[in-house]
Amino acid sequence: MKTDLLYEGKAKRVYQAKDETGKLVLEYKNDATAFNGEKRGVFTGKGRLNNEISAYIFNVLNEQGIQTHFVERLSETEQLVHQTEIIPLEVVVRNVAAGSITRRLGLETDTSFTPALVELFYKDDDLGDPLINDEHALFLSDVTKSELQEIKDKALEINQQLIKLFESVNLKLVDFKLEFGRLASGCIVLSDEISPDTCRLWDKTTNENLDKDVFREGTGDLLEVYQKLFDRLEART
Repeated sequence: MKTDLLYEGKAKRVYQAKDETGKLVLEYKNDATAFNGEKRGVFTGKGRLNNEISAYIFNVLNEQGIQTHFVERLSETEQLVHQTEIIPLEVVVRNVAAGSITRRLGLETDTSFTPALVELFYKDDDLGDPLINDEHALFLSDVTKSELQEIKDKALEINQQLIKLFESVNLKLVDFKLEFGRLASGCIVLSDEISPDTCRLWDKTTNENLDKDVFREGTGDLLEVYQKLFDRLEART
């Protein structure tokens, strides 16, 4: 189903899809990284769980009419996606203060944001993915002012859908990171992944973390936590 390896990142490998023009195969790895790659680990089974969770979430979003790159799950660790040219912006939506924003702005953890905050970061590992403003984003990427607004609007729409999804399994969506890309037609669609690697999720009853923070902070078993999240989503179906 796949041919040439096109790119390898911290969490995934990207291959050209065999006999599928305009499509790619994403293979999820077992690697975990934190703090811009300063902390690393390998967890057998993590790739399978992230693939299953991300595929589940993308299917939900597709059903709600949100355009994404996702086509189908191919195997335990692989999924077929439409090829997109990734826009070099990370879009972070925050419903509750946690992580870097608490240190940056001196906020108490669990401070609510109403409406949700949207932050932009420049995708550049060498620079540590710095926080940028709209003017920086327009200068550093090929997006227009109207497209940048479209991306922000899409991020907030996705936020509303994800809040409903996670509330249905008794989880609070604290924050999450999105990436967008252009199809060959020029249309901008949600790309990359949505998984416990890219979201902060807290149990609404106990405030237990069901995300990568357990690895970042050394407070729990990553595989156990990811499996618990996947089990909740599966039980919802």
